[in-house]
Amino acid sequence: MSMDLIKTLTDPNVVIAVLVSLAVLATFYSLIVPFFERGDLGKRMKSVASEREQIRARERARLAEAQSGRASLRGQNNASIRQIVERLNLRTALVDDNTVNRLKMAGFRSQNALNTFLFARFCLPFLFLLIALVYIFVLGNFVEKPLMVRLFFAIGFAYLGFYAPNIIVANAVSKRQHSIRRAWPDALDLLLICVESGVSMELAMRRVADEIAAQSQPLAEELVLTTAELSFLPDRRAALENLGLRTGLEEVKSVVQALIQADRYGTPIAQALRVLAQESRDQRMTAAEKKAAALPPKLTVPMILFFLPVLVAVILGPAGIQVADKF
Repeated sequence: MSMDLIKTLTDPNVVIAVLVSLAVLATFYSLIVPFFERGDLGKRMKSVASEREQIRARERARLAEAQSGRASLRGQNNASIRQIVERLNLRTALVDDNTVNRLKMAGFRSQNALNTFLFARFCLPFLFLLIALVYIFVLGNFVEKPLMVRLFFAIGFAYLGFYAPNIIVANAVSKRQHSIRRAWPDALDLLLICVESGVSMELAMRRVADEIAAQSQPLAEELVLTTAELSFLPDRRAALENLGLRTGLEEVKSVVQALIQADRYGTPIAQALRVLAQESRDQRMTAAEKKAAALPPKLTVPMILFFLPVLVAVILGPAGIQVADKF
């Protein structure tokens, strides 16, 4: 009975049918779910508000430590994962400054997110290796291949598990940066209007975050966090530089440097924002023109494969039918 079940599960026709069914279900899911989704803006803004409270608590703890010499408060994390990370000393082996910055750019700013990332990088290779060994040796796949080739497949699958968390983080960073890049020129225009009307930088960023949230939730989160850091951090320059580090975009870093220079030397912020907003709009237009210019070469192959045969059939089809009727 078990051998028949294993033979059925490893049958290529059954595997193809299952994959096709999953693809059809995924297609229906992707088409139907957007109609039932609710905006999670409120939840995301609530998480940002909790981040602001954490900044406030951290600064109060730092001041208390400076005054009394007591240890600062530590954030609550997943205890089991944190203990595994600390016992295996995974931070020393797998973490550097770039890793922490990438997690922040992906929107994972808590210490618990770092511990989860390290735990995933440690456990997923063994999990993927176990799955590969079961699929190859227990279920009897790739029997015709030599033993070394099958072991190479299993080790390669485990290697993929080691880099799977990095791939997930890279995709999250790419999505956030794309959203921020598209909404950044509009945010600069709104910030310029607020600054020219006499509003302070903190209130201007808060107002822009409220207005830009419908267009880009990641940008709204970053602006709210920058507002919180401007209010509680002792150095305004550090708060502005953190905005550039969390986004990882050159256009944001240029605006941050302009704001730092304006705050240091007392130059008008509105003038710098006007120039930077115009440059951001020009860069967005240049990117759109570049995509439009690259569109004709990309459409050449689909037109040859799909459009031209249909046109030939439509044009020559009636003539072919008439010729067939005569002969």
